[in-house]
Amino acid sequence: MKKTILINSTDYETRVAILEDGKLVEFQVDRPDTERMVGDIYKGVIRTVLPGMQAAFVDIGMEKAAYLHSSDIGKDYGQRYDSDDLDEEEAPAEIIRKKRRAGIETVLKKNQEVLVQVIKEPISTKGPRVATEISIPGRFIVLVPDDDHIRVSKRIPNWGERKRLKKIAGPLRPEGFGLIIRTEAEGKQESEFRADVKRVLKLWAKLKRKADNSKAPALIHKEAEMTVSKIRDIFTDNVERLLVDNKSDYKKIIAYARSVAPELRNRVQLYKGDQPLFDTYNLEPEIEKMLERKVWIKKGAYLVIDQTEAMVTIDVNTGRFVGTTDQETTIFRTNLLAAEEAARQIRLRDIGGLIICDFIDMYNRENRRRLYEAFGNFFKHDRAKRAISPVTDFGIIEMTRERVRPSHLHALSDLCPHCAGLGRVRSKDTMATKVERWFLRAKADKKHTQFHLAVNPHLAEAISDNGTSRVQRMMKIHGFQINLVRDATIPLQEYKVYNAVTNDEITDDYRV
Repeated sequence: MKKTILINSTDYETRVAILEDGKLVEFQVDRPDTERMVGDIYKGVIRTVLPGMQAAFVDIGMEKAAYLHSSDIGKDYGQRYDSDDLDEEEAPAEIIRKKRRAGIETVLKKNQEVLVQVIKEPISTKGPRVATEISIPGRFIVLVPDDDHIRVSKRIPNWGERKRLKKIAGPLRPEGFGLIIRTEAEGKQESEFRADVKRVLKLWAKLKRKADNSKAPALIHKEAEMTVSKIRDIFTDNVERLLVDNKSDYKKIIAYARSVAPELRNRVQLYKGDQPLFDTYNLEPEIEKMLERKVWIKKGAYLVIDQTEAMVTIDVNTGRFVGTTDQETTIFRTNLLAAEEAARQIRLRDIGGLIICDFIDMYNRENRRRLYEAFGNFFKHDRAKRAISPVTDFGIIEMTRERVRPSHLHALSDLCPHCAGLGRVRSKDTMATKVERWFLRAKADKKHTQFHLAVNPHLAEAISDNGTSRVQRMMKIHGFQINLVRDATIPLQEYKVYNAVTNDEITDDYRV
């Protein structure tokens, strides 16, 4: 697989695109007014402890308090577990969830100061989620203070390699710290590990001093900006080249590569083309389509993607694809194409949480099994944690995917001011009936008799019905004088009513 990284920077945003075999599979945007928080470390103050939820709210100096669940409290706050029973390949938070633990009210108290790290961005109305277990990422290892274990990324499948890496890391583990060996460490030697451990230890000592001398709430450590963090996390041996169109970012990346991965330095290039970088690779149309509900697949089939507060649903439709063989084979082929595109869209749109994929029903159990295995394989290069369930009798695959920030739909778009996110608007007949009810309330109040009614021209057609029906009926029944005004600047979902004598707007007087 050929992987390419493209970085486009302006004064207002930085965009990173990851291509696999020339196809866009991941996309990230960073803007000054919506800086990423995951990885940031704060010295906070416990404001509320909720035993019933086994959670606490932490003041970290932001408008919304951070959420701290008991499963995200590390050993340094009294959450002990038996090391003899510990599976070193699992993260401590996962183990704590499975084991009996002390109530949160016994380890945290109101007004207590805590050092926390953001593990999930604020999403919708929720504040950020934090953990007391701090982790300092390097290029090949992650340093975990107040721990004593060495764990290896599950994405390194070879047991011989896992054993070799743990053997190398053992003597390098500092006293009082744990180490997590990252996927990028595969094939690396002791000298590279030693330099990485030295770098992260130096960083930890620096932020620990700052934490000791800071008054809570305070920001102790800001995670590296997206350009540098992406290079640290994804610029590995399997990346053929990295193109960046900003000279300042190019210098940062070269400096980072020189100190951390000099063997990759020659793969970094400053883009100097006349066309914008993303236009050269024809990415802008793909990015535009990323917010659309309908996604076309090969041979005329398509997906419909709907995002709600609770989950994301992906519906598969055959569309114009009729196949050339029997129905079961046609459906299976369509589902395979849909599974590949659905996996790409999930990664591209950065969709997290609960995801329901509704494939076309298949009666053959072997085809269901093959679809399930293929769907999982399409995520093999995805860096987010996930869990996928087999295909049900109804053709549904349920999955969860790690969500650390809002999806691109929420990050790059706003709610429609007319439908408020519903996706549909009231029909003209419904709005006409609402207007009639407004005048019924005005009749009962007996304050006004002469009106100017201003509506969108399309709504005016439904209300006037060629000048003979609803407006005429209202005037006859209520004894009103109503002057209908067509105003194209008024949305179809709105109407305005004025007192014809004083010209004062009185819409809200009788609107429910």
